[in-house]
Amino acid sequence: MRRLLLAASAFAFATPAIAAEAAGPWHEKGKEMLGTAIGIPSVTTRPDEVKKLVVWLKGEFEKGGFTDVSVKDYDGTQGLIVRWKADGKPKKKPILLIGHMDVVDAKPEDWSRDPFKMIEEDGYLYGRGSTDMKSGIVAITHSLLRLKAEGFKPKRDIVVFFSGDEEVDGRGADLASTEWRKLVDAEFALNADAGGGAYLKDGTSLGFSIQTSEKMYQSFSFTARNSGGHSSRPRPVNAIYDLAGALKRLEAHRFTPRLDETTRGYFSFREKHEKGPLGDAMRRWLANPNDGAAADAIEADPTEVGMTRTRCVATRLEGGHADNALPQMARATVNCRIFPGEDAKAIQAELQQAAGSSVAVEPLGTSKPSPPSPLRADVMKAFTDAVHKRHPDAEIVPSMSTGATDGLFFRSTGMPVYGVSGAWIVVPDDERAHGRDERIPVKSFYEELDHWHDMVKALAG
Repeated sequence: MRRLLLAASAFAFATPAIAAEAAGPWHEKGKEMLGTAIGIPSVTTRPDEVKKLVVWLKGEFEKGGFTDVSVKDYDGTQGLIVRWKADGKPKKKPILLIGHMDVVDAKPEDWSRDPFKMIEEDGYLYGRGSTDMKSGIVAITHSLLRLKAEGFKPKRDIVVFFSGDEEVDGRGADLASTEWRKLVDAEFALNADAGGGAYLKDGTSLGFSIQTSEKMYQSFSFTARNSGGHSSRPRPVNAIYDLAGALKRLEAHRFTPRLDETTRGYFSFREKHEKGPLGDAMRRWLANPNDGAAADAIEADPTEVGMTRTRCVATRLEGGHADNALPQMARATVNCRIFPGEDAKAIQAELQQAAGSSVAVEPLGTSKPSPPSPLRADVMKAFTDAVHKRHPDAEIVPSMSTGATDGLFFRSTGMPVYGVSGAWIVVPDDERAHGRDERIPVKSFYEELDHWHDMVKALAG
């Protein structure tokens, strides 16, 4: 579930030419692999296609000399686990490389090209999953195949886990982080489904983010009930009106703003390059985290919604049972993205207070807490070095995802996770994940292949 994490800033950087340089044999191999992966329509709701992708990836690893490759069946789909054992007796715990093989659906009639056939055009590679996230799956696989061919001997085990249902409920990552933990346990995980860089059309760089935090996902039901009656004789109490009032109060409600190590680093980057009122609000808030008005001003900007606090929003409605009857029940689903470190029960209590006594607030499902990962010096250095090898002046920014990835499940069990994609896009034109004509610059894809090669070599060598 890839999304852009950095808002626009105003510092100059050389424009990344969209036209890719001449590709070497390993780049050509990577592009061929991406074409094969995109050509398998591994839509989450088509698990047989996910399994075809598993078969192909397993074959690629085995052809590359990897023998410890296992397939995990679950809930009708599959996950893939690969282990590259250390040369000799390792002194450090393994590292885990994660990503997801499934993609959201794409209807051919909605696209100007076949979504499940990779097409190269004007310096871009088009196809469903080109950014979210078959490019990442291919980059991880490609990096290990290349390192193996080069004779690299890891000093710690390298473990790969690819899930088959991240775009729905993430059951694979949940199982991997718990029931299958012995197979994937690691000192930390590198996630291909987060991080990365961005540029504006004029060549302005928006930096490269390393994702160290993501919000916790939790939905709640808001339910109003009463005895109903005939619509010809309205009563003062009406379940739909009670619910509507509660939702209007929710719309106006604002949770207490929060700063942690990740978001402080993010806003410290942002305020240096934001010169107007938004930048002033960021500077005031960084100076005084209790300045709620400054945090509110930041949240009012559409590029920063959700970055300062927990946010909850109504997403579904149902109610009533007949056109000529007063409603006996009205219900809304409210989806919350909870700031790391906050408790879901505390959020429920605050929502209940905002909703009022005539509406019951209850959790839907069980949430997975996702504490922020510490800014590890070794991971930060490996990521920074890999980015600066190709973008020497790019700024590195810690970031929090307002959405969720498979990393959420591993963080919830205490394993640090870092979103370390090295791919970049041109915004807003290339922000097409889950959308029409999804694409990635060819040059960006080649750099992503090299980026993962360099990071894994640095952290496992």
